[in-house]
Amino acid sequence: MATGCNKDFENTLPKNFRNDTLGLGAGKKVLYIVLDGVTGAAIKTLAPTNLAQINAKATYTYDGLADNKYNVITNASAWTTMLTGYDYTKHHVTTEDFAGLNLQNTPTIFTRINSSIINARTVSIASTSVFNDKLAADATVKQTVADDAAVKTGVVTELITNSPSIVVAQFHSAETAGAANGYTAGTPAYAAAIKNIDGYIGEILTALKARKGYAGENWLVIIASNKGGGPSGGTPGSNIFNDASRNAYIAFYNPRFLSVQITQPDPSSYPFVGTAPRFVATTSSNVTATQNSTTLGNFGTTGDYTFMFKFRDDYGQANYYPMFLAKRGPFDSVTSTGWGFLFGANSAQLDWGGSPRPGFGIDIRDGRWHTVAFTISLLNAVRTLTLYVDGLTRYSGSINGKNIDNSIPLRLGGNVGSDGNTQTNILIRDVALFNVALSATDVAAIMRTQIKPSTPFFNNLLGFWPGNETSGTVMLDQSGKGNNFTYSSNVAFANFEEISPNISPDISPAAYTAVPNGVDIPVLIYNWLNIAVSSQWGLTGRVYSPTVSLPTN
Repeated sequence: MATGCNKDFENTLPKNFRNDTLGLGAGKKVLYIVLDGVTGAAIKTLAPTNLAQINAKATYTYDGLADNKYNVITNASAWTTMLTGYDYTKHHVTTEDFAGLNLQNTPTIFTRINSSIINARTVSIASTSVFNDKLAADATVKQTVADDAAVKTGVVTELITNSPSIVVAQFHSAETAGAANGYTAGTPAYAAAIKNIDGYIGEILTALKARKGYAGENWLVIIASNKGGGPSGGTPGSNIFNDASRNAYIAFYNPRFLSVQITQPDPSSYPFVGTAPRFVATTSSNVTATQNSTTLGNFGTTGDYTFMFKFRDDYGQANYYPMFLAKRGPFDSVTSTGWGFLFGANSAQLDWGGSPRPGFGIDIRDGRWHTVAFTISLLNAVRTLTLYVDGLTRYSGSINGKNIDNSIPLRLGGNVGSDGNTQTNILIRDVALFNVALSATDVAAIMRTQIKPSTPFFNNLLGFWPGNETSGTVMLDQSGKGNNFTYSSNVAFANFEEISPNISPDISPAAYTAVPNGVDIPVLIYNWLNIAVSSQWGLTGRVYSPTVSLPTN
């Protein structure tokens, strides 16, 4: 469906679908309709009549993106992106006054088309004067009109009376309604504006098909939001698909296209990818990471805490009682005081100074990633230990007055064992200790993710150890508290990439290019008009090649 644009242009449309026998781009024309502030979510819910008909012969998406960046998006930056084929890091427009715009370095589609096709007629009809003033200076014809109804009238007139190479129509009423009332399908003024624009689109398409020479022409119709709506600007590292200000409806239509809907990747399909230390314990050796502090992990008899980590057991056998994460001596050392996690048959348990010793309640020795957490908090004036595994509460009980503090450093990894029953082979990642007891909801959410400065309660961390090193002997504390672990010298680091139902990893930036972005549109326009795109142009979009229904004869 999509290909990169980092090499010289190759037309991706089927050869017998190209209509250029009379010269470069002859018969190939473009109608480009810009919908300001119209979210893909609203179009999906409202299902306007004419856009629904468009979708029946289009490659389209309700999950499109105005862009895949984290800046605050504006109408000006979005328009510039979708009319130049460069994102804001190259065209430099971020504010509504177009400061930074340099069209010599990032020319518009009007400039490129006029310089590539002899006697091209490029037309821009807009209801917002700055749209034409800043971006359509090189259009053969530009009309700034009073409102969206006048945009429709101007486009219809152009299609009936002239022979344009490209017509760009900019509708702004939905943006005005959304900014004043809210950008949701349930907002009457916003929904009404979208439905009115849909009616205008219907009239425009009727005029297009009524053109005297329509039978010998080949029109690509592009309908695209410049941006979505709502609070703008995402947090670096956040999922841009959740940024409503960037949510766009984008459709590429032609009567011979097949209907193909492009959706955002399923979040449950994102792989958990990275490296992790492998903690192996045998009868003769073991791998460990030992905390540099001897007090971290002591919880005394007062205070609230949350401790969590991810792990994967690769040993896979029902051996008994190897302790793999603990602040105490070996499990077979009956005089040791402290707490620790240990396997038991195909599951595991948390030993809290001998009692309580809650079990995980599920088989977790299956070679898949799991999440574990416990909290210490006051519930009804009783100090309570609560255990969570894979986001679910597995145990909650009193530890009132129980003090199991010691001077043994917190340690990851098993002990050297006397027989096979104490052997381990596990990966441990994302160990975190907070000085607050998180709610069950927060535990379930945070333990699934990869902690970062934007994570709730990040400032409450006493230590955070991702364990994503690839070499060395330091397991770095990324909370900023300086409480590092030290790996044993025989540590090895394993690469992993897998889908786990228990983990929601960060989405890969590549996922944002799996749906059409505003920056992709100029590339398809050039493709359609058989304009060779040089790699020297440095366009940042991708080519979307719609699926074509070919003649049977």
